Amino acid sequence: MRVGLVVYGPLDGRSGGYRYDLELVRTLRAAGDEVTVVSLSEGPYRTRLRETTTAYRRLRRLDVDVILEDELCHPSLAGVNPRLDDETPIVSLVHHLDSRESHTTWRRYLRQMVEKRYLRSVDAFVFNSETTRETVAAVTTPDPSVVAYPAGDRFSSFGAPVDDDEIRSRAHDGPLRVVSVGNLEPRKNVDGLLRALARISGDWRLTVVGEAVDTDYERSLRSLADTLGIDHRVTFTGRLSDADLATTLRESHVFALPSYYEGFGIAALEAMGFGLPAVVSQEGGASELVTHRRDGFLVDPTDISQITDALAPLCRNRQRLVAHSVAARDRFTSHCTWDETGTTIREFLLRRVE
Repeated sequence: MRVGLVVYGPLDGRSGGYRYDLELVRTLRAAGDEVTVVSLSEGPYRTRLRETTTAYRRLRRLDVDVILEDELCHPSLAGVNPRLDDETPIVSLVHHLDSRESHTTWRRYLRQMVEKRYLRSVDAFVFNSETTRETVAAVTTPDPSVVAYPAGDRFSSFGAPVDDDEIRSRAHDGPLRVVSVGNLEPRKNVDGLLRALARISGDWRLTVVGEAVDTDYERSLRSLADTLGIDHRVTFTGRLSDADLATTLRESHVFALPSYYEGFGIAALEAMGFGLPAVVSQEGGASELVTHRRDGFLVDPTDISQITDALAPLCRNRQRLVAHSVAARDRFTSHCTWDETGTTIREFLLRRVE
């Protein structure tokens, strides 16, 4: 099978959707498929809207059996897909809808119109969660489609999943070590996490891992930590290599990222492999991963007290932390692998080609 994959920028090991796309390409190529990656220029939304001519010129030259488009590229593709060869199926890989982001009223309206036009221009969908499928169903018919959950086993060579003995030994070691992993942007709600932690009287530390895609937001987080008087407890690492991230996760106790919305939450799943219960938002696909009060906590991202109430008991009661940590590790081991996710998608693509 010959597949054309359309993404913005280089296909590398960045978090979230890029990790998903990269693992999928590896699986397809391992199965003997030929994958051509079409990398469109990254940039602000208005710049992406102007990429239509370039995108059309590059896609019409593809000699493939199926075109797989990362839905993130919808600004550049909404006007292109209707002009392409009808005999080549177009499948959209949807991680989450941009129109679910926090925008001003007029920007949200514009993006909803562009995104709706794009979603109605494709022939089939691959969704990363049932939640994402439901958001698309509110815009257009989400069929034919397949739900292929992200996996978290990329750290298997770094010792994940951890065993019970390591979890028990780590739980009683030092202050409660909280880790947050994700690009630094307002949607991730790291500011809410800082405010929640500032209310905890016990001893804790927070490590924030992620690229500052919004530099103003990163500066505001550092300023907020200083204002709250917790800057000595908070470390911003920037983006880490896989080896360094694995070490950070292994040395932590809890994963926390109360985003306003996540299509699924790959970082939370990866952390669970190291026995870290996940404190994540009840909004989005995390509810398909985390069982509340068992292997993690589902919180309202707008309610600071809920985030505090999830973390504070783990700071005081380390036996409770052990129970949640073991459950998180067990949830990870029962989840699919990247190979299984890629195989599910490949079989769906083959049916579209046939």
